[in-house]
Amino acid sequence: MTSLYLSHEEFEDSNPLDLVETIISANDWSFERQGSNELTVGVEGSWCQYHLWFSWRADIRAIHFSCAYDVKVPDRKYGQVYELLARVNERLFVGHFDTWREEGLILFRHALLLNENCEVTDGQIANLVEIGMSELEKFYPALQFCLWGGHTPEQAIEAAMLETMGEA
Repeated sequence: MTSLYLSHEEFEDSNPLDLVETIISANDWSFERQGSNELTVGVEGSWCQYHLWFSWRADIRAIHFSCAYDVKVPDRKYGQVYELLARVNERLFVGHFDTWREEGLILFRHALLLNENCEVTDGQIANLVEIGMSELEKFYPALQFCLWGGHTPEQAIEAAMLETMGEA
């Protein structure tokens, strides 16, 4: 297997998290920058608080993005949660849902690969955040049906994905 060598020094001055920070500040969201390669954000969603996390990996020229529900998963429910997330992931075109078992969290994850100049636009960052938060919003009811409503993962997805027709 051939490996491509990338010099970390080439990308030190080009940190796309600086743009992420600018966009987050413009939206008046609370955030914390943990060094030059990590940034966390708290955002109020329709259903609960969301925790956004951005990480910059210069060695592979990628921004890793994750967005977690402020919901703890009980240990006894992980079997159902894994099945639910598999069913959810079948419906996604971009990113995927995952768990962070040590913290009891469910999160949406995606990586944005950048070009050789590490160029990223505010539109790309906005899309990344909008897609992640949109997916969290869309599947929150399914998670609640599965965790607390006594539904099977299949029933939870069907109930959450039921679309209404017309207007009330």
